[in-house]
Amino acid sequence: MGNFIVATLNDKVMPIDRGEIYEDPLNEFLKANGIGEVTGGGTMQLKKGELEYCDVEIQLNSEEINESYISSIIEKLEELGAPKGSKLTIEKTDQKIEFGKKEGLGIYLDGINLSDEVYKTSDSEALAKEIRRLANIEDDTLRYWQGNTETGLYFYGESFEKIKNAIADFVSTHPECENCRIEQVA
Repeated sequence: MGNFIVATLNDKVMPIDRGEIYEDPLNEFLKANGIGEVTGGGTMQLKKGELEYCDVEIQLNSEEINESYISSIIEKLEELGAPKGSKLTIEKTDQKIEFGKKEGLGIYLDGINLSDEVYKTSDSEALAKEIRRLANIEDDTLRYWQGNTETGLYFYGESFEKIKNAIADFVSTHPECENCRIEQVA
């Protein structure tokens, strides 16, 4: 009964946080409006282990594809912070609808070439908190990936350029950010 749709979110968020940020509030919204329910979710990783995106699976209550329900779901996901590059797939028709408003910045910290002292005193959580403060990002979820040679920290906001510019001076002088690279991730 009902149609299944999958929201593929261009967000590098851990599974527990995915539930808190997207699944739980979306499920509450779907049930309250008689649209359907969240039936699951997943996280896709690249071969090197870095998070690539996450999915939220939704079962609609209706057999027909109700365009207003689809629009409501997209609107709710964007309200919850869905980044650009996200898409909704309607399984019955294989229709894919692009959505998302936020842009993302990934800062990849050098995990092997800095001084031992920097690694001994490093605190990725404190670093992320300061970056969020400087970039005026209200979401305090720590999005990260720890690789063999680098650590990725991810931030989502109104504009990649605004985030990058807001943290430029800090990144250029902070010891943990030496040799880092910055990429747009959404």
